[in-house]
Amino acid sequence: MTAEAYALALPTNNPASQYLGVKVVRVPTGPSTAALDELKGLISSLQLQLWTTVPTVNSHVDVEIPPSAYDTFMNSVSSILGDAGILEPVKVMHDDLGKAILDESTVPDDFHTEAQRSFATPAWFNAYHPYQDHVRWLSDLATTFPNNAKVVSSGTSLEGRSIAGINIFGSSGSGSKPAIIWHANVHAREWITSMTTEFMAYQLLSNYANSTEIKGYVDKYDFYIFPIVNPDGFVYSQTTNRMWRKNRQTPPSGSTCYGRDINRNWDSHWSDPDGASTSPCDEDYKGLAAFDAPETKQLAAFMNSKMNSTQGVKSYTDWHSYSQMFFTPYGFSCTEVPPDNEELTALAEGFTASLKEVYGTEYQYGSSCKTIYKTTGSSDDYAYDVSGVKYSFSAELRDTGSSGFVLPANQIYPSGVETWAGVKYLLANMK
Repeated sequence: MTAEAYALALPTNNPASQYLGVKVVRVPTGPSTAALDELKGLISSLQLQLWTTVPTVNSHVDVEIPPSAYDTFMNSVSSILGDAGILEPVKVMHDDLGKAILDESTVPDDFHTEAQRSFATPAWFNAYHPYQDHVRWLSDLATTFPNNAKVVSSGTSLEGRSIAGINIFGSSGSGSKPAIIWHANVHAREWITSMTTEFMAYQLLSNYANSTEIKGYVDKYDFYIFPIVNPDGFVYSQTTNRMWRKNRQTPPSGSTCYGRDINRNWDSHWSDPDGASTSPCDEDYKGLAAFDAPETKQLAAFMNSKMNSTQGVKSYTDWHSYSQMFFTPYGFSCTEVPPDNEELTALAEGFTASLKEVYGTEYQYGSSCKTIYKTTGSSDDYAYDVSGVKYSFSAELRDTGSSGFVLPANQIYPSGVETWAGVKYLLANMK
């Protein structure tokens, strides 16, 4: 079915138009640092947008290429790879990114008809949705399950939007059991993360009455699920620039570039070299100081308020996309090992194995530094090292690069189902 057959779910100034004709390709990097440096120089000279935050050797870079630069880029890449003896081909992820965004940004005509009374139905997971509908979805979910859920907030964004979430609790009522905290859409463009965490919230509530397994989890823990912790960036990705990553913080003095990466702004090894950028124009810009992003500061305050109460925090997970990976601490070091490493690694292995059993989806697992790249000022390291949350994880959801950030809506349901299988393993096996 074509995009024209659907009604647009996003605002009329859909950002798809600026990406019409833009291609996204995956370029292998090979073992040569010289070839990687040439490739990064080419990308910089053509002012291309990277989807790969930290390009490394023996990996790949995913990059957007407008029609005007495509021939120049591909010819130059061919020479770079040829000179380096890299035989792996360049792969096209999106032949027309604008069309992919348009397709992604639509919902079936009958969605709002079906959802006139409540958005909190299975039909929600057939499409992506605008920010204001996510807010309504949380409210509708709490209204549908009033004995086990209520809307909560982890603070307010720079532009005044609530960092809204859902608190799910069992027969003892809210606030009486150890907390499990999930953050999603930390990076604005990673839309699948909000949908996947909402799917899991729906599973917890819709199955509480008919599943002894789920009832056991909900009676044992208090869940605090925040599907969109970067609401300003998320709205900007829907209305202006689909590939926006950071929050929308005003530029520091001397710069015209907006935003902090709120997953490089936590007060955990924030000042360490590498692992984040000091340039305001970079996508992993860490800010002028730890917690100078209001979102990050308030998210940490919420976590610590639970940790320092009689509840405590049992587990924290930071949900991202894409790459299909599940991480344990640490991100700041590839040599330091957390005291609970053996147990955390076993849980990560179980998560990925349980997830794979559903559709055969392969996830890698391990410490984030070793598995993907070094990060400083990250939330999972902060949760583990500073707040003292033993079961601290982060994840990269679907896919491995076929669609990347612009994952088709028909992947929402399978992403939710398989991730939920992995999470149930964690819930059953955390001590």
